[in-house]
Amino acid sequence: MHRQRDLVLLVTLAVAAAVPAWGQAIKQAGSGAQGAASIPDLSGVWAKPYVGIESPRSGPGPVTNRSRRNGARNVYQYVGDYTNPILKPEAAEIVKKHGEISLTGVPYPSPRNQCWPQGVPGIFPDTEIEMLQQPDRITILYSEDHEIRHIRMNQRHQVPVTPSWYGDSVGHYEGDTLVIDTVGVRIGPFAMVDFYGTPYTAALHVVERYRLIDYEAAKEAHEWGSKENGLARGAIDYDYKGKGLQLQFTVEDEGVFTMPWSATVTYRRALGEWPEMACAENLRSTYVTKDSAVPRAEKPDF
Repeated sequence: MHRQRDLVLLVTLAVAAAVPAWGQAIKQAGSGAQGAASIPDLSGVWAKPYVGIESPRSGPGPVTNRSRRNGARNVYQYVGDYTNPILKPEAAEIVKKHGEISLTGVPYPSPRNQCWPQGVPGIFPDTEIEMLQQPDRITILYSEDHEIRHIRMNQRHQVPVTPSWYGDSVGHYEGDTLVIDTVGVRIGPFAMVDFYGTPYTAALHVVERYRLIDYEAAKEAHEWGSKENGLARGAIDYDYKGKGLQLQFTVEDEGVFTMPWSATVTYRRALGEWPEMACAENLRSTYVTKDSAVPRAEKPDF
């Protein structure tokens, strides 16, 4: 555990050390049609008050929980709405079967409870992120289990794409918006895009759009999101009245979905330090009845 923590800390410090160069780059002329001076500062630690995402006010949205608790989704029972029209029949049947398992009181395995990388968009429900901006790359750290993404800026996708846990992510700026395009997300033993077992295929394509929004808009978005997700945890600095960060993402996968669907994730400035969360150190949890299928190595790396 200490080795893993030290490795992540080392990566964070190395990237953070390079971030001051970003301020110098902003003073210089940018490449392409957009100058560096117009690039928004999205860096820092951001948080939200619940584990989850925000469904759109209208239009195709993600699978939600049919099991409710105090009006919000039941975090102890995941029964996905398999009637959601975004799902192809085969995918709907998979979601339905996962829900039937959950209704028995025995949880089904998922990347979260089996300590596997969650990929995108599966990682988006996490409560906190840290974004590190550099001219040629973006690094996003997630509070759960030391998960890290690397986004190459102003480049094309690899050809052919080598599948990886977070896919091949390339980014660029459109005005005040950071746009990230991801393909090639690896299909693991518990491949799903949400809590409900919704699968994905090699055709998965996710587009993220990050922008700063006013304090009132961020607050209202959290009020909307709490109707579905409840208010569980999340270290938000409620005294901070500055801008929030909002992610609007769209998911396509012709092997699973009948149409593209979208959702949002809204953050406000975080308060305090992150606690360490190392899922891979816990082979069992109170809701898992057997050893978790954590990643293993044939021999130690030291």
